[in-house]
Amino acid sequence: MTRPTNEALIERAKALKLYGLIEHWEELGESLPRVEQLLQWEESERARRSLQRRLRTARIGRFKPISDFDWKWPAQCDRAAVEELMSLAFIQEPANAVLLGPNGVGKTTLARNIAHQALMNGHTVLFTSAAYMLNELAAQDGDIALRRKIKHYAQPELLVIDEVGYLSYGNRHADLLFEIVSRRYETRATLITTNRPFAEWNEVFPNAACVVSLVDRLVHRAEIIPIEGESYRLKEARERATERKRSRKKGVRQPKGSTDAADGDLPT
Repeated sequence: MTRPTNEALIERAKALKLYGLIEHWEELGESLPRVEQLLQWEESERARRSLQRRLRTARIGRFKPISDFDWKWPAQCDRAAVEELMSLAFIQEPANAVLLGPNGVGKTTLARNIAHQALMNGHTVLFTSAAYMLNELAAQDGDIALRRKIKHYAQPELLVIDEVGYLSYGNRHADLLFEIVSRRYETRATLITTNRPFAEWNEVFPNAACVVSLVDRLVHRAEIIPIEGESYRLKEARERATERKRSRKKGVRQPKGSTDAADGDLPT
């Protein structure tokens, strides 16, 4: 393998801001191979710490990897469209993306995987629920604090806003969401998960004058992926209940702390 040139090593040292080393470069002589190893260690350690810091800041949380996602369970889910989002091209454009579907069909799981993929590829990411973001913004005391917090949500290259539509909000919350979306419009990518079609957002933000403009900015150049089907969590709960019943019939002792409450008829 070809070794880096002297100039290439100097450029790497400059990127790491090792100005003292650069100042005494001519004194290194035959130590350059060792310097190359030291530069590699420093680059690797900084990359590791940067990733850890961005992971903490992103607040993605725990999630099931997309390799374990059951693509056969949703009645409708455009896998090719989701995989295209995983390619992160929409962040480069930048454009928006919307995962639309009822509770429990995997919208949040897919969103977390896309966010993690973006992080691993060097993008700045922030994952938040709509309720957390809007309540945090509304709670800011004074214009300076509010502007600082709006900047916090407006800056990341990818902002994921989860669970829009599960709660209803007042006009101030609608205005704050509109402000975030407007700040990011055509400059940063935003990914939304929602259980309500845009035609019903007037019920999410009743009497808010900005809803039409908000939706207009979100859907412009956006990839909207409908996901239909029954709740996967409900499916897993049924399977666990069935397995517990089967175990009891075979005389297998139940784990300590389990109850029969989970073994009743589950809603459909």
